[in-house]
Amino acid sequence: VQLQACGGGSVQPGGSLTLSCVASGLSLDRYVLTWFRQAPGKDREFVACVSNRDGTHYGDPVRGRFTVSRDNRDNAKNTLSLQMDSLKPEDTALYYCASDVACHRSAGWYDHWGRGTLVTVSS
Repeated sequence: VQLQACGGGSVQPGGSLTLSCVASGLSLDRYVLTWFRQAPGKDREFVACVSNRDGTHYGDPVRGRFTVSRDNRDNAKNTLSLQMDSLKPEDTALYYCASDVACHRSAGWYDHWGRGTLVTVSS
């Protein structure tokens, strides 16, 4: 299993970014991709996940501003996107995607992680 997150960058407060996580070696028909983030000096924090079985879930700090979605096009089926709007300085973190058979809010459940992509929100 390989997970690759991309799309990070620097943006001003109130701006938007879209992250993507591409998975290989697994099928999203059976596995769930989940977004986490980790700010300097803080624990890894649940951001969002979506699955056929579990529905869509968001962490409290991002609900209403972030939108997670799966790409169902045939040539991009193993891709999970995270549209981030109304970004705040406290959203600054390394954003990771992880995979498991279900959506879990605790990072300890996940065995497979991709490298993070850095999001910096600053004026």
